[in-house]
Amino acid sequence: MKVGVDLSRCAGWAHCAFLAPEVFRMRGEEALVYDPNPDDGRRDEVLRAAAACPVQAILVDRLEARHVPAKASPA
Repeated sequence: MKVGVDLSRCAGWAHCAFLAPEVFRMRGEEALVYDPNPDDGRRDEVLRAAAACPVQAILVDRLEARHVPAKASPA
């Protein structure tokens, strides 16, 4: 899984740090530090953290979504 945070949108509410502390941490009062490649076993907590972000600054790219085969076009 890959995680990205739009730091220009992040308002420092730290909901993510409470819900997924192994992935998201606050440095000081306003600086967010995060693991961009967390272990897949943390998927549920990362998704909860992303959903709880008041400004929707957290983006989660699940690898299995990238490998969905395209539908064949009708001939």
